[in-house]
This record gives sequence, structure tokens and C-alpha cells, in this order.
Amino acid sequence: MKDEFDRINQQAMPWVTDMMTELRTSNAQHALHALRAGLHGLRDRLSVNEIAQLSAQMPLLIRGMFFEGWHPSDKPLHIRHKAEFLALVRGYYAPRTDVAAGDIVTALFCVLSKHVSPGEIGAVLMSLPEELVDLVEGGWTRGERPDAVR
Repeated sequence: MKDEFDRINQQAMPWVTDMMTELRTSNAQHALHALRAGLHGLRDRLSVNEIAQLSAQMPLLIRGMFFEGWHPSDKPLHIRHKAEFLALVRGYYAPRTDVAAGDIVTALFCVLSKHVSPGEIGAVLMSLPEELVDLVEGGWTRGERPDAVR
């Protein structure tokens, strides 16, 4: 049984490590909190169908965190502007304030682009308003942007 828990934890660690790298922190707890805040903000903005497709590519621990506290009856939220979305992410990151919500979102999509298929990243981006896509795409350097959204 312990081996199974170790394996599940090992599958999630690259996501946390990549978030640490993107946020330039050595604190795994801070990176995990930021990852959760970004995932929850994104989850609340996506359709149930898109959530199911995205979560299917997540390791068990990350998927559990993604769905933690989710109430699908009032989703997706009809957020159309960057400021509204950043406020949502900031709310999920509270009470911490050491990382800007925009940095969390940019880091989240860099992590997602490493672990989720380009087609799914493209589908997620296509479901977001242009202002949010611009925020996300600003975090990719040339050559990192998934083919599906080029």
C-alpha cells in the first residue's frame, strides 16, 4: 500500500517541481498553493466537458486537487475579462500575496504545456476569452507554444 502512495506522489511531483521552476521558488508548498489556485480558477471558467477532458491527463493527486471544492451546478463562470479572472485566481491564492495572479496563470500554462497534449491545451485556450489567451500566451517564449495554438 505504501508503494502505491509513493507512486501516486511521484507522478504529481513533476507538476509541483515545474511550478517551482516557473515561479522561481524553492518552496514546494508555495508552488503547490499557486498550482491549486491557478487550476481552480481555470476549472471554474471551463465547461464541464472541457474539465473532464483536461483532468483525464492529470496525475491522480493533481486531478484530486483540481476537483477539490468544485460545485459544477453554477459553472462555468462567465468571466470574460482578464481582471475578473485574475481576481478569481487571487482569491484562490489568498491569504498568500507573494505571487501575482498573472504570474500564477502564466506559470500554470507553462506547466500544463509540459504535461498535457498540445491538442488539449489548444481546446482549453479556444474556450477562453481573447484577453485570457493573450495573458497566457505572453508567458511562452518562442518555440514553447503548443502547435495547436500557433
